[in-house]
Amino acid sequence: MTLSIHAPFLPADDLEASLSFYRDILGFEVREEGPNGITVEPPGGQGTTIVLRPPAADPRLTGEERATIAELMAKGCYATILLATRDLIATFDRIQATGADVVQEPLTHPHGVRDCAFRDPAGNLVRIEQR
Repeated sequence: MTLSIHAPFLPADDLEASLSFYRDILGFEVREEGPNGITVEPPGGQGTTIVLRPPAADPRLTGEERATIAELMAKGCYATILLATRDLIATFDRIQATGADVVQEPLTHPHGVRDCAFRDPAGNLVRIEQR
């Protein structure tokens, strides 16, 4: 059996602000828009998409669970996504120039990974690793 990652979900309490970040700042393309979320993907449709979805769109959640998620999102510790680039410095500089919320400037970790990090408008941690 061979599996691949198709569409992770990221919470987005303000779809327009999140769409602006992923489309206008990161350069992703809109694949699908609906009342329960927006699907974006890297340019050229590389096979993996991201669904930006308001937590309130999940009918299985109670009001208390929605409040907990909103609290965690506000703290910036609810969701993380790891992206990859070939040129970390150029990518970082371009994103930083837009005024995006920088969490970590480019750095090489002791285990050899070189990355940086931003927060999207919903508070999700967006790590970008050089590959």
